[in-house]
Amino acid sequence: MDKYKVVIVDDDDVALENLSFELWKDARFSLEGTARNGRKGKKLIMKVQPDLLFLDVEMPDMTGLELLQEIRDYVSWNMRVVFYTAYDKYMIQAIREAAFDYLLKPFDERDLKEILTRFTQQVETTGQRVSFPVGNPMHTGQTFIVFTPTNDMRALRPAEIGFFRYCSERKQWEVVLNDQLPLALRRGMTAEQITSFSPCFVQIHQSYIINIDYLMLIRDNRCVLYPPFDKITELLVSKKFKKELQERFCL
Repeated sequence: MDKYKVVIVDDDDVALENLSFELWKDARFSLEGTARNGRKGKKLIMKVQPDLLFLDVEMPDMTGLELLQEIRDYVSWNMRVVFYTAYDKYMIQAIREAAFDYLLKPFDERDLKEILTRFTQQVETTGQRVSFPVGNPMHTGQTFIVFTPTNDMRALRPAEIGFFRYCSERKQWEVVLNDQLPLALRRGMTAEQITSFSPCFVQIHQSYIINIDYLMLIRDNRCVLYPPFDKITELLVSKKFKKELQERFCL
């Protein structure tokens, strides 16, 4: 049987070299290439079409989650993703929901061997190489991940979100949560990325994206939400998005 093709995308030289060395020792796998940022990683992934991708969560030009989102529509082969991360275990479950598995830096050889064995066992059991996860990499079930301006990772559920608004002075989006202070999101987050987190996130204005599940009615071109967001009066529906909103939801 041919070896399984592996690619590593990680900007940490030491972590990359350590993982590369261990993979070279396993005859079941062939390390086809490495990249040290998301842009080069994207090109390498599309060229090699790996069976297994080890992907850093945080890189200089983009996050691993953002990279997955960019390539999702172009991956036509079966691939599994292992997040290779130094983040503490408090966020691991949320990360794991978006990938095949995770590997903490610095890794224990036993942890890596367990991941590789589980991968090969799934292949042998199903008779085919396991597939790239279906759906948005940042939204699996009810939980998705966002990054704050300090690069902290925060797991959110649509049910706790009333809406997102863009703060032009700070040039960044923030999310308005149930019974919590608004949470600022890292600069560079786009409206398209936000609406891709969940089908219930709908843009109504250049500066507003609402959770449609909380929409009660539209009065005088303003959205009125169900409690606990019923006191909000700023959610103006612009002409640009009104027609699309009416057609999509038969309003």
